[in-house]
Amino acid sequence: MQIVREYTYAFGAVSPPDGALDTLVLPVVNAEAMSIFWAEVARRHPEEFILMFLDGAGWHRANSLVIPENMRLEALPPYSPQLNPMEHIWDEVREKWFANEVFDSLDDVEDRLVEALVALEGNEDLAASTTGFDWIIIPRCNQKDIIGRNLLRPKGGRDKSRPYNCCLSTAT
Repeated sequence: MQIVREYTYAFGAVSPPDGALDTLVLPVVNAEAMSIFWAEVARRHPEEFILMFLDGAGWHRANSLVIPENMRLEALPPYSPQLNPMEHIWDEVREKWFANEVFDSLDDVEDRLVEALVALEGNEDLAASTTGFDWIIIPRCNQKDIIGRNLLRPKGGRDKSRPYNCCLSTAT
């Protein structure tokens, strides 16, 4: 008997202060897929400027990435998964939807994965409580400090008509 491995990939970004969660399931993980995911996040939040924190995955740093106009990328320190709030969402998915179960096909896995992600996207309170630790929340009153350090300053200057999304988001 030969073991055949098949893969599918879940992309996610979470806003710990309010629990807004954006996810997408794609068949590959590369710069093009990451760009598709970021475009989807930007489309879902057109009125916000998004500060997206990322881990060191190669597809987060590729030269061919397309970064939406309303998004700025910042890297998390290397070897620090504990700083990535999306890791807590992935733990929730593994523990609640995939614990001790064998699936007959990759389609069955994807169906369960989509079920889990849709449920979590619809439960902002759970996403916020799972990811919104005291040290990660950036209160709105600190926006001036963040903007002053240029973390939330989009290329070309600030568009004063667009509110800033001052949360830490991550993509995995």
